[in-house]
Amino acid sequence: MWQFSIDRPTRRNAINTKVMEDLNTAIQKMNHEKNVRAFIVAGTGGQAFCSGGDLGEFHRLYTEKEAYQMLSKMGGILYELLTLSCPTFALIDGAAVGGGCELAISCDFRIVSEGSRLGFIQRNLGITTGWGGATMLLEKLRYDQALQLLLPGSVISAEEAKEKGFATDVLPKEAFYDLAYAKVFSIVGESPQVSAAYKLLKISEWEEKKVKEKVFKEISACAKLWESDEHHQAVKQFISKNK
Repeated sequence: MWQFSIDRPTRRNAINTKVMEDLNTAIQKMNHEKNVRAFIVAGTGGQAFCSGGDLGEFHRLYTEKEAYQMLSKMGGILYELLTLSCPTFALIDGAAVGGGCELAISCDFRIVSEGSRLGFIQRNLGITTGWGGATMLLEKLRYDQALQLLLPGSVISAEEAKEKGFATDVLPKEAFYDLAYAKVFSIVGESPQVSAAYKLLKISEWEEKKVKEKVFKEISACAKLWESDEHHQAVKQFISKNK
């Protein structure tokens, strides 16, 4: 079992360029490993799983072209995570918002602690999901369930996330990781080869449906919105409010 942890608790585990590169490195290592039972993504600190992209770094991107370079990089990484041949788990202890939810939906399972808050809040910044999250959500949930998560731009409880099909399970905050690891082991079983065989069936289906192509169309749509005045104004207000 492998684990990648975002270790930026003072930034609510926001994703910057280094986190992107480190996650990509971990995924590429996984692609060369055999007999791995699971790959886990988590955040440190207990307050946030991931708060999305680090606006302190990415607010410097103004044009569609600049935005696309960043968005397509992370979107490509999340597609690689989506199509890993071993089962993948997001262990969500704390907030998962914006790109944090996109990271989570790229995993096969989302195990969430009680009290966590989750939301696709991108529309509040005048953009759509930009890392492929909507495409993945629409693949994994019913259409109406996915829209209920995407359209309002609201933050919901862990229990609501389970009701809406996003969270696989909700576990007590106390001893969350011990309980979550036990859940992981109960799901993946003893045979990595069997898990890989089942994953490859789904991956083949995604390839036939050209999911990767859809991911990059989604990224292009977000990049266009990124250079809008609405987005830049929303980002300025957010940064000012959180100084």
